[in-house]
Amino acid sequence: MRAAAAAVALRRLIHRQSGSCVRWQLQDYSDHLARARALLNSSPWRPLGSPPPSAASLLFSSLSGTGESEPEEAVVLDTEAGTVRCAANYAPLSPISFIERAAAVYGARAAVVCGERRHTWAEARDRCARVAAALATRFGVARGDVVAVLSPNVPAMYELHFAVPMAGAVLCTFNTRHDAAMVSALLKHSGAKVFLVESHLLDVGRAALKRLADSSAAALPVLLTISDDAESDDYEDLVRNAPARFDIRWPASELDPISLNYTSGTTSRPKGVVYNHRGAYLNTIATVLAYDITAMPTYLWTVPMFHCNGWNLPWGVAMQGGTNICLRHFTAKVIFDSIARHGVTHMGGAPTVLNMIANAPAADRKPLPGPVRVMTGGAPPPPRVLLAVEELGFVVYQIYGLTETYGPATVCTWMPEWDALPAEERARLKARQGFHHIAVQGVDVKNPDTMESVPYDGQTVGEAMFRGNTVMSGYYKDLNATEESMAGGWLHTGDLAVRHPDGYIQLKDRAKDIIISGGENISSIEVESVIFSHPAVLEAAVVARPDDHWGETPCAFVKLKDGASATEAEIISFCRERLPHYMAPKTVVFEDLPKTSTGKTQKFVLREKARAMGSLTKTANSKL
Repeated sequence: MRAAAAAVALRRLIHRQSGSCVRWQLQDYSDHLARARALLNSSPWRPLGSPPPSAASLLFSSLSGTGESEPEEAVVLDTEAGTVRCAANYAPLSPISFIERAAAVYGARAAVVCGERRHTWAEARDRCARVAAALATRFGVARGDVVAVLSPNVPAMYELHFAVPMAGAVLCTFNTRHDAAMVSALLKHSGAKVFLVESHLLDVGRAALKRLADSSAAALPVLLTISDDAESDDYEDLVRNAPARFDIRWPASELDPISLNYTSGTTSRPKGVVYNHRGAYLNTIATVLAYDITAMPTYLWTVPMFHCNGWNLPWGVAMQGGTNICLRHFTAKVIFDSIARHGVTHMGGAPTVLNMIANAPAADRKPLPGPVRVMTGGAPPPPRVLLAVEELGFVVYQIYGLTETYGPATVCTWMPEWDALPAEERARLKARQGFHHIAVQGVDVKNPDTMESVPYDGQTVGEAMFRGNTVMSGYYKDLNATEESMAGGWLHTGDLAVRHPDGYIQLKDRAKDIIISGGENISSIEVESVIFSHPAVLEAAVVARPDDHWGETPCAFVKLKDGASATEAEIISFCRERLPHYMAPKTVVFEDLPKTSTGKTQKFVLREKARAMGSLTKTANSKL
């Protein structure tokens, strides 16, 4: 079925190849201002529905900043009612506006803190504009160009969430756990023009570029380093040597792309999710409201910013004029120390982070200065973990979403009368995924074949589906996948869920056999393909094994060739040499695989076996 929503969204993305750089071709802006001025001088108003004089005249000026931007051609919406759309009452929505306001309202307050480094909001906004100017003038970054980043949660990573869109470009952040092969594949697919790499990941970045060069790529992205060493820090050089004046390139349309986020996929078929300025703006506001982030919070960065743009909170903290406490790595001790030192009010993380907190040694804990709100998502946290962290003074918010929904899309809204329930019952209710937040038009659990909603009985299983302004624009360079995912006017998640009598949804299983480990998605198919390449392996299937620390870990069931031999340690080592370590199986079971009459592996049987094994033992204070 051809999905109208997908078709409309994707028509706005026109791909073209310029050298090796794949970009969104939005419009030729060379004579944009001249044509806009000519139009305004000739006819200030146009009735709605009449043909426009030119495509350019319908767009706002791409330039803003200290000078006046060119106004949009005024459009008469209803002559009798006297309503119009013009520059006075309409502007494309964009998260860029959040840092502009933060610099004006909270200019002298701390914006970004990392160790001894500290920048105010006025300084942070200036730094972002300078980086944008340098990207545009020194490296020729144009509208729609992709700027890729491989970095942990350091200040530069935060600033690039504003600097890249300010240049009119598209931010593409890579998972820091990816190996060189995957990074190379994503660089090639995205067509990145500039590639910023934090110094601790430079070996991976350089190896990825070498692979890209060996693949006969027409051109390579410019490599820039992010470093604590000022003398070898290309990023700080961008800040220091930027042009004195730069006009921010505001989006011409609020549906212009702002970021490209890669989700589950393989090196042969990466899956890039395109976000637009409107969706990012709306989902930021919704996340802030759902998460009870009031003015001037202090946010501890334990959620990777590469994951769904940090669940929208690089933009959200700016929206509320808060302070970002950046952490390159953390342990439970670092979390407690940071909360006590900075007066942290909010943080987030996968259930792995909650488990780390719950199991922290007494010597690593410190009393909380006040309630700390924690947003968690991914695999539902075990009830005992929820109870343990709440006893320490943390307030847990259970959310659910996908990369395709800009991250958070539902929240388990807590009712005050539930406070009187027994602890186990409270934990059970809090582990549900809840209702859609205010920026999502709707969430439903449907039969994917009939598209009929399942009854609110807490038992009938269907597929969770979304629709609304915070659903992705589409999968980059994959129109067929986009249309398939939005068939019937709903985004199909592939997640199986039920709907309870009170309307709250709860996930039950993952239709696509995705394993969620530490908040990261692992494709079982990709892991299986590596195991299959081992010379002793005849058959392999990978499923999720429950884990108290990581949520889930890959468990491989393997059948060896006749006469061949291999140990569990050998298979695991073989995979770790060819995959990011978090994707490698933690358990290997040697046995015949159950099959259907047609020869298909019965994974549901293997899942039950993996569940029966129980959790692997993990170190409580492991380092992320």
